[in-house]
Amino acid sequence: MEVLQDISLKTYNTFGIDSRAKYFAEINSEEDLKEALRLEEYPEKFIISGGSNILITSDIDALVLHINLKGISIVEENEDVVTLKVMAGENWHELVLWTLERDYGGLENMSLIPGNTGTAPIQNIGAYGVELRDTFVSCGAMNIGTQEIDTFSKADCEFGYRDSFFKNEGKGKYIITSVTLDLSKKNHSLNTSYGDIEAELEQNEISEPTIKDISKAVIVIRKSKLPDPKILGNSGSFFKNPVVSKSEFDIFSKAYPEAPFYKVSEEAYKIPAGWLIEQCDYKGKRFGDAGVHKNQALVLVNHGNATGKEIIDLAYRIIADVKDKFGIEISPEVNIIK
Repeated sequence: MEVLQDISLKTYNTFGIDSRAKYFAEINSEEDLKEALRLEEYPEKFIISGGSNILITSDIDALVLHINLKGISIVEENEDVVTLKVMAGENWHELVLWTLERDYGGLENMSLIPGNTGTAPIQNIGAYGVELRDTFVSCGAMNIGTQEIDTFSKADCEFGYRDSFFKNEGKGKYIITSVTLDLSKKNHSLNTSYGDIEAELEQNEISEPTIKDISKAVIVIRKSKLPDPKILGNSGSFFKNPVVSKSEFDIFSKAYPEAPFYKVSEEAYKIPAGWLIEQCDYKGKRFGDAGVHKNQALVLVNHGNATGKEIIDLAYRIIADVKDKFGIEISPEVNIIK
C-alpha cells in the first residue's frame, strides 16, 4: 500500500467535484485497510468507495482511503436459494448483471443503481419497490478503532428508508468490507408493481416477465430519466421522497388533488420529491454549472465545473422553496461531506 499526496478526487466521485485529498491510498485488501487505519502519522482518515452517494464541498485534509476490495463467492446454496458474499469494492450494477446471468433473483429491480456494494447497506439502497434489506443477510465491517471485522445481521443494521445504523450510531466507526445476500434460484418473487415497469413490459408485449426482462425494463426507465455520471456529473436521486402522516396528506391532497403519491401504510404516505421540486419550477434550471436535470427534478447535476458548495447551496434553496410552497420538508439522500 502506497500513500500518495495531493490527489484530485474528481474521478472518485460521480458528481465530478474536483476536490483534492491531502493524502490518498488505494485499499485492495483487508490487510491494506488494517495497515492504513494503524498509520498514526495520519490521524484523520476519510473513506471513499464508488463515490456515488456523496457531495464533497471542500478539499479533504486527511488520508483518503479508496475501498477497492474485490470478489464474489458462493457461501452456500440449495435448490431454492443461493447465498453470496460480495466484497465492498464490487460495482453494484455489475453485481446485478452477474446474478442475472446465473438466474439468481432478487436484485433485478435495483439495476443501474450507481456505486459499489459496500455502500449499499449504509443507504439501504432501493428502487421500484425493492430495497437491499429484502435480500440482505449480513455484512462484515471493520471496526475503525480495533481493526477487527464485526458481523452485522439485518436487525443490527436497523434499516429504514434510505437509512441504517451506519448513517446514525455507527457513522464514522465502521468500514463495510463485504455484504452477504440471499437470492432465489427458482420461483422468483417478481415485483412489477410500479407503473413505469408495467408500462415498459406492456410496450414490449411481455406478459410473463423473467428477472432479466424486469432488469432490462428498469435500465430503460432509469436511462430515460437519469443522466449518465460519466457524461453529466450527478449522484442519482439527490433528495429523499418525503413520508407524511395521514393528517398531513389529507391537507396536502385537498390542496393538490393532482399530485402523485404512494401509500406506505394506513398512517403514512410518500409524496414524490421530484414532483414537489418540479412544481417550484426548478426542473431543467441551471445556476452557473450547478443545475437540476431536465428529465428528473430529483437529480442535481454538475454541468462541468460546479463546486460542491454551489451544488449544496442550490439544494438548500430548493428545500426552502418546497417548504414554503407545500409545508413539506424534503431532505438530501446524498451524504454531504463538509
